[in-house]
Amino acid sequence: MTRPAAGDEPNHSGLEAKIASMITPQLAHLGYELVRVLVLGRERPTVQVMADRADGSLISVEDCERITRAIGAVLDVEDPLPGAWTLEVSSAGIDRPLTRVKDWNRFAGHQARVEMLMPQDGRRRFTGIVLGADETSARLRLDDGANVALPFSDMRRAKLLLTDALIAATTPARPDPDMDDNPTRPDPAGPQLAN
Repeated sequence: MTRPAAGDEPNHSGLEAKIASMITPQLAHLGYELVRVLVLGRERPTVQVMADRADGSLISVEDCERITRAIGAVLDVEDPLPGAWTLEVSSAGIDRPLTRVKDWNRFAGHQARVEMLMPQDGRRRFTGIVLGADETSARLRLDDGANVALPFSDMRRAKLLLTDALIAATTPARPDPDMDDNPTRPDPAGPQLAN
């Protein structure tokens, strides 16, 4: 991963940047945001696309199908990859990669793991609580209580860690089954008789 662009979109390089520039306008038109593009493999590459809904709601299987049809058509026409390739579209998931400044700020307070390209203070791997980010660096509070600013330009990858707190924060609220929101529904105990 390289640093997020000023427009708060993930900053890709090489072929991934070319693909991202081709598909981002179509994603935006459909109401989605690009989280990440990865191209894996050589003989029959797989193009992995992670997306979010622009309104912040959870992405569904139907959303992934819609995105697949739309960006698959764009990639077929633009033809950035020679030969056969496979397209995989998914949500970023709960334990998502942190690729944009807004992801770092949205998930402040949750745990993340970061791997750097270049050592920072003698180490390349950091785990801690996300404190947020600005255009140049992301901030973590490490287990020893120290705060670090990690430059996006030196960051290889970053991702949230799956914790109970993250699951609770990203799970949509469900109606309380003990609340009777339908007063016309029959009482499961049967009709009540007056004395």
